[in-house]
Amino acid sequence: MPASPSSSAQAAREAVARRLRDLRREAGLTVVQLAAACGWHYSKTSRIENALTGPSATDIRRWCAATHAEDQAQDLVVQSINAESMYRQWRDQVRSGLRHIQESRTRISRETECFRMYSSSLVPGLLQTEGYALAVLGMAAGIHDLPVDDSAEAARARIERSRIVHEQGHRFVVVVEEPVLYCQVADQDAMAAQLGYLLTAGALPAVSLGIIPMAARRSHWPEETFHVYDDRLVSVELVSAEVNVTQPGEISQYLETFERLRRMAVYGADARALIVKAIDALR
Repeated sequence: MPASPSSSAQAAREAVARRLRDLRREAGLTVVQLAAACGWHYSKTSRIENALTGPSATDIRRWCAATHAEDQAQDLVVQSINAESMYRQWRDQVRSGLRHIQESRTRISRETECFRMYSSSLVPGLLQTEGYALAVLGMAAGIHDLPVDDSAEAARARIERSRIVHEQGHRFVVVVEEPVLYCQVADQDAMAAQLGYLLTAGALPAVSLGIIPMAARRSHWPEETFHVYDDRLVSVELVSAEVNVTQPGEISQYLETFERLRRMAVYGADARALIVKAIDALR
């Protein structure tokens, strides 16, 4: 089982915090003295050293100047930026609107040759119909209490991005849990259209669609939804945040987990039978 992605992000933050604390101690400064040299309250120094507050680039440069370690400032700035980018809180992401999030993922999608997508909750975005996407994104707008609901525009942007499924140069290995087919996030017509599209998408040459039956004897428990982009990036969806994993060792763990989940899934006629069964249940 991969380490908790939120723990992974926190570990990256803590590595920066430890290095800053070590610099203070090596310089022979107390928490109060370091704070005075940097021009802020000592409680901020404590929060940074305990990884409760992520330091800004300016904070790090002041810290390094105060500890006579200016030569380490740039490396620590880069390390801190990487740590913070791993853990991106949803409320920060949605501040610019849901459409912005969809459009921001266009480049990584274009650059990816092999998509590996696992979902235990919803149909993955690249296989969603517009009606289903509108229902999901409308729900997200309500949950995050957006001042402007741009879910309709976001749904259209998601569908535009999903056209990549029909383009050459990409492969899509998709594994979903069977309950995904029954999670009624949209009305009956939209659900029927979505499930019907899964039948179509699953037959595309570039798409491998696997469904893990509820009755399957499990060799691995259900995981949080995650997407793997080639072997460069894993995006994990949590309640409070999206975690981006870039460390090769952790990516390998996700790839191994994906393979275990993939081997439990059924494909072809067996997968289509499960989808048809879910469609029949809508009537």
